[in-house]
Amino acid sequence: MTSDAHQTRIATKLACGSIAGVIGTISIYPFDITKTLLQNTKAKQSGYRAFRGIIENSGILGLYKGLNANLIGIIPEKAIKLAVNDTVREYFANRLHIKDADSLPVTYGMIAGATAGFCQCIATNPMEIVKIQMQITKAKTEAGVESRPPSTLAVVRRLGLRGLYKGSPATLLRDVPFSILFFPLFAFNKSMCADSSGQVGFLYVLGSGLVSGAVAGGAVTPMDVIKTRLQAGNEFQGIRDTAAHVYRHGGISAFFAGTFQRCMIVSPLFGITLLVYEVQQKYFSHT
Repeated sequence: MTSDAHQTRIATKLACGSIAGVIGTISIYPFDITKTLLQNTKAKQSGYRAFRGIIENSGILGLYKGLNANLIGIIPEKAIKLAVNDTVREYFANRLHIKDADSLPVTYGMIAGATAGFCQCIATNPMEIVKIQMQITKAKTEAGVESRPPSTLAVVRRLGLRGLYKGSPATLLRDVPFSILFFPLFAFNKSMCADSSGQVGFLYVLGSGLVSGAVAGGAVTPMDVIKTRLQAGNEFQGIRDTAAHVYRHGGISAFFAGTFQRCMIVSPLFGITLLVYEVQQKYFSHT
């Protein structure tokens, strides 16, 4: 493959990942804001009660508070995650003389996933801390603690460059293990659904993404809780201090606050995103 062709393929993957990420994010965002509110409160309440409270206080549009910041960040985040994973898998497949990158040994699939999870943090951390700050400030505004919710630009200016990467170690400790679990499991599920010619129907791609996303998303929920507490503006001194505070005020169960909502976010997000990504990949491969 020539250098120009290789660069074109990477650019195509980046574009496909961006579009897929936007479609997936819009689809699941109401669950995301509910999860954030559940994880950042000491009071125990059901997901349904939190969801209903948002609608009662802010209407349907309240379920999409902070979406603009998320969409700005999701474009590079999903582009990097999917493109890096695909590129590293293809690299290993070529080195090992394996025709189908989905048939890589699990160890190499985990390395590819870990690389993708590490690289995406460049975009993920700023996106998520701005989104969380806006979601939490919206809740404080409704409670009368603050006068009005800030704009995305105002949050970015207040945080500054250093503040945008607050909680990065926690983000890495969530996203790298997630990708290590998700991508090999997704590839395995797809291979189990392949027909005799090795082709996988789009519904099976969606199903593989749903199952893999639910398993990986649920598994890393404790680190997601810690990351959310750190990035919500609470004055904690790093991961250990945050974890101790969570345990002290809620026990082990507090580390799994919002697990259902997180699974309901990650599962359809990656199911829809991977489906759209693969549809685009197949389209571009024939043009």
